[in-house]
Amino acid sequence: MKMLCVLFTLLWAVPTLADSVEADLARVQQRWAEIQYQLPGKEKAKAFEALARDAEGFVATYPDRAEPRIWQAIVLSTWAGEKGGLGALGLVKDARRQLEKALEIDDTALEGSAYTSLGSLYYQVPGWPLGFGDDDKARRYLQRALAINPDGIDPNFFFGDYLLEQGEKARARQYLERALAAPDRSGREVADQGRRREIRERLARLANS
Repeated sequence: MKMLCVLFTLLWAVPTLADSVEADLARVQQRWAEIQYQLPGKEKAKAFEALARDAEGFVATYPDRAEPRIWQAIVLSTWAGEKGGLGALGLVKDARRQLEKALEIDDTALEGSAYTSLGSLYYQVPGWPLGFGDDDKARRYLQRALAINPDGIDPNFFFGDYLLEQGEKARARQYLERALAAPDRSGREVADQGRRREIRERLARLANS
């Protein structure tokens, strides 16, 4: 009877932990979207710095989960984009390490988002000698992300953006249009609206080129 009580306790604890991870994840995602798409530009860097501390705590709370590491990396990389300069390089290197660790834990977490984020880093970060940017690695990671989540807004957007940077305009348009048509994500309304604005900006650039 005692063993049955222990078993029932364990069975109830698992969904409670999962619910807790999901709730913390949703908070980080929502705050990131608010900063990225709703705050004035001059306020973003400081807000991302604060969110990076929260994301670090998220990883410390769930060290064996991939999702917190993916989102810590996303926060660090977007903070780096706002910060700019040589100081940003340390942030993107930290982001890369977290994403690589996330892939070791579960490469399919959040529908392959670690691959999407790594791919975006590799084509946006400068190459040697300043950074670790590598267009070939970017392509491989982004294609892997699309293999896991072929209809997702983010993998299609980032691969389309990558192709645009590479001068592959026809293919870039194809993936950007797929991203624009991607289904809405529950609880990610602010992020989806902001991402679609970015997609339309890229499509407008293509139309005018």
